[in-house]
Amino acid sequence: MSIITHMTRTWLTRSFRPFRFRSEYDEVLPYGECENLGLYVHIPFCGSICDFCPYCKVQYDRATCDRYIDALLKEIRMVGGQYPGKKTVTSLYFGGGTPALAADRLGEIIDAINEHFTITEGIGLELHPDNVKPAILRKMKAAGVTKISIGIQSFSGRYQSILGRAAVDPEALREALAEVGFETVSMDFIFALPGQTFEDLRADIDEAFRIGANHVAIYPFIDFTFTKSTVKTMPKKQKRALLDRITKYCAAKGYNRSTIWTFSSEANARYSSMTRDNFLGFGCSATTLLKEQFKINTFSVDAYCERIAQQKLPTSLTTRFTRRQRMVYYLFWTAYSTKVDPAAFERFFGVPLRKMYGFELWFAKLLGFVEVRDGVYSMTLKGAFYYHYYENFYTLAYIDKMWGIMRNEAFPEEIKL
Repeated sequence: MSIITHMTRTWLTRSFRPFRFRSEYDEVLPYGECENLGLYVHIPFCGSICDFCPYCKVQYDRATCDRYIDALLKEIRMVGGQYPGKKTVTSLYFGGGTPALAADRLGEIIDAINEHFTITEGIGLELHPDNVKPAILRKMKAAGVTKISIGIQSFSGRYQSILGRAAVDPEALREALAEVGFETVSMDFIFALPGQTFEDLRADIDEAFRIGANHVAIYPFIDFTFTKSTVKTMPKKQKRALLDRITKYCAAKGYNRSTIWTFSSEANARYSSMTRDNFLGFGCSATTLLKEQFKINTFSVDAYCERIAQQKLPTSLTTRFTRRQRMVYYLFWTAYSTKVDPAAFERFFGVPLRKMYGFELWFAKLLGFVEVRDGVYSMTLKGAFYYHYYENFYTLAYIDKMWGIMRNEAFPEEIKL
């Protein structure tokens, strides 16, 4: 896998230079110059730990959570205070972990954000199904949350059992969502589980829209090496057939495809913290992407709190992009939306897309991966699958290695990818 990602990266960046992450960071982050800037806040606490989940998380403890939130508020103000006035940002997303475990302090966090940033496109928050209760939802809405994403994984008892999750009560969710409404109600599902069929996944999607979702996300199962999961991945041909069939089904139902994995029943229902040109991340493991650098915070809650107490940013690692590296990163995550707009690329980099990657675009069209519509490159079904296939390689060659190290070392000296 690493050979494929290495060869592709070398060709696209026109360099053998690796992505090198070092134990360093800027005291003052140059985000003031960034347009289309988003925000992300990580709450790493969970009521129970799922074996298959690769994200930074720890068992919930009220005292530890409060100490963490206190440090988080300081980090937000440390970074936000670097910009004179209030910086306009597109969106704010809360992930985890289970952010609802900090529901009583969510308003404080959003107030701290609002001291330094003006949010134009709403606030999203991830929820465990157990948190979808009217009292909790009202707290979220009162704090300013406009979008929620519920991690269902599957309504099927069989697949919940495979994943080590408790059963979900669809009717309880429907009643709670009917009582407290949000602009976007997204539900997450895992696809490509062992033995999963089109009928299984279709039933999950139909049920989601029936009980109140206006947006669904179907993420492929990825077997990270550092998790305790024993679940096996689905073979490539079966996975492609399943993705193609569910995509065609959603198109036939009139659902809008806004990213590789997401479909919505309403045009304005959107939920994605990834399709943003630049973003600032706050909290453990949160990442920050700026014009010329990418940084990632420590995964350790204790180290995070100690670093903030010293009035230092909790950055663990930083990479400085070459121009070509930044272009590849931009294209990879922009393509997640299934489209690449040459005009947007040129605005961002000041150079035409065809000048930098004309051959690659021609070759992608030749292979049937993309087609041009109104001057925008759009993925075909074939292209969407192979994007997923390459993302799987990228995840296991790069993210799996980095996260595996950072789970055990709060501040590694260097990681080369």
